[in-house]
Amino acid sequence: MTPEMALEALRAAATPGKAAEMAAYHKVPRDYLGVANPVIDDLTKVWRKEITLDQRLELARGLWDSNIHEARIAAAKLLTQARIRPDTEVWALIASWVPDFDGWAIADHVAIAGQKRLLADPARLDQVEGWTTSDHLWTKRAALVMTLPWTKQNFPKPAELATRDRVLGWAATYVDDPDWFIQKAVGWWLRDLSKHDPDRTRAFLDAHGDRMRPSARKEAARYLP
Repeated sequence: MTPEMALEALRAAATPGKAAEMAAYHKVPRDYLGVANPVIDDLTKVWRKEITLDQRLELARGLWDSNIHEARIAAAKLLTQARIRPDTEVWALIASWVPDFDGWAIADHVAIAGQKRLLADPARLDQVEGWTTSDHLWTKRAALVMTLPWTKQNFPKPAELATRDRVLGWAATYVDDPDWFIQKAVGWWLRDLSKHDPDRTRAFLDAHGDRMRPSARKEAARYLP
């Protein structure tokens, strides 16, 4: 499977008229083919089964470099898997894409792939911490979106609680950032945390909530009793 073959398959799966709708919705200047996400999901599942990890990496690189919306989504889905061994090159490729982020849709698909690699090796959080001071808002946002799994443990181990507190420390440095996407990411992280750790969520809001946008603060507290 080459990138050219994969792009041909994506183009064949396009829905007439959908590309223009997607371009208007996402408002990011790049080519759109008009392929729905479930269709991309089905295609990438087949490709993952048919090729080796090295071939998958090359295919993902080629699709990403095309700068076509659906191709970049497919690249992310090719690398979204809980168990990959070895995964050093996979993480390196995912991390190399972060500076290219320019919109939430592609960024969030890549973040899902990145979440699994961080869970596989939490030592990679040291690299992610460097993103929190980036001038590139999507890199800064990725640090929170990729660490969302640490909001979801019901019975976290001490190391997982330490990571939870570490990311909350990052979020505390974000609350004065006026960008809507950064504020929304903070609200999203806290909202998900509140379902499993309401005490930490309340403590964060008590300490920093008055500096958050009202919409972000409301989102963070949505599920608090």
